[in-house]
Amino acid sequence: MKKLTVLAAALALSASYGAANAQVSGDTVKIGVLNDQSGPYSDLAGKGSFIAAQMAAEDFGGKVLGKPIEIITADHQNKPDIASNIANQWIDTENVDAIVDVPTSSVALAIQEITKNKNRVHINSGAASSDLTGKNCSPTGVHWTYDTYALAKGTGGTLVKEGGDSWFFITADYAFGHALERDTTAAVTAAGGKVVGAVRHPFPGTTDFSSFLLQAQSSGAKVVGIANAGTDTINTIKQAGEFGLVAGGQKLAGLLVFLSDVHSLGLKTAQGLVVTDGWYWDRDDETRAFAKKFAARNGGKMPTMVQAGVYSGISHYLKAIDAAKTDEAKAAVAKMKELPINDFFAKNGKVREDGRMVHDMLLVQVKKPEESKGPWDYYKILSVIPGDEAYRPMKAEFGCSLVK
Repeated sequence: MKKLTVLAAALALSASYGAANAQVSGDTVKIGVLNDQSGPYSDLAGKGSFIAAQMAAEDFGGKVLGKPIEIITADHQNKPDIASNIANQWIDTENVDAIVDVPTSSVALAIQEITKNKNRVHINSGAASSDLTGKNCSPTGVHWTYDTYALAKGTGGTLVKEGGDSWFFITADYAFGHALERDTTAAVTAAGGKVVGAVRHPFPGTTDFSSFLLQAQSSGAKVVGIANAGTDTINTIKQAGEFGLVAGGQKLAGLLVFLSDVHSLGLKTAQGLVVTDGWYWDRDDETRAFAKKFAARNGGKMPTMVQAGVYSGISHYLKAIDAAKTDEAKAAVAKMKELPINDFFAKNGKVREDGRMVHDMLLVQVKKPEESKGPWDYYKILSVIPGDEAYRPMKAEFGCSLVK
């Protein structure tokens, strides 16, 4: 009995010591969802990402290390200056610990620098530029859902193998579009294809793509690579149909197409598109369970890969805080790199030293209207691309200072 009493006292002392040494700044773990809530990326991220973040906090129990989890949000309007002002205010006056989602690569790169300098966590689900784990990598930054390298290798490499060996790009003229064109060009040429030309359109604000489509049509390229996203992609594909590009024998390569884009386009217009995606809601029982719960809170809309990635990234971050016993940024991200990811989003995922979360990617094709069994049943999975093949190798030559 005496031994049991001593053991109980020792356990109590250990628990008390652990609680006393757990560090949560401001007695709250505060997470800011920063994204486009009114522009071209609002459907793929926007309100849905905020809902996903709230769900992640609730499903974790609403607390970590005994302290409450708070989720806030703001609209960055796809402008780096507005996003930077919000981020600085959040960190300097509102004690935000982590900024998540952040679509629009030019914005994401600005937030990566701010969070790096101010020792806060940046978990990016919405932006694509592979530079986030290259020359702009950060010890407190994690790139979660997809990137331009994986998109290029999946869609670009596949279409070249199928005979699409000459390409012309219609590219959004900012960091994301430039990175996607660059990485797809590398994938196309590596597969034996060639790029015959490219044209860049202003972002944001372009609605008439006719002049760009005419250049693509006259180029004679077998594949027109659409290196933009959101409503820009929707408008480009719709207007390409009006100009008869596909009817004339050219293929459209939607290099970044979201589930929400296909929903807006409709299967009649989008059918046959080959797309690389980081996650699909109807893949298995786990993905369907999350999607059903999410849709019930999002007006019946199924989650995009970005929104699902927001939930997964935040959940892993909270697990890391709990394991590290602190929300200090470098310690939390270091723990994120130690812990494996096994959830509805990724199996056997891992965060590399450069901040890239490596997980399987999906090569999918948009179904024909008669193949769909109901609302949001849009994709058939052509193949699963293993994470170590989908993502760029971690080498010092790609510019990340964290890679030895």
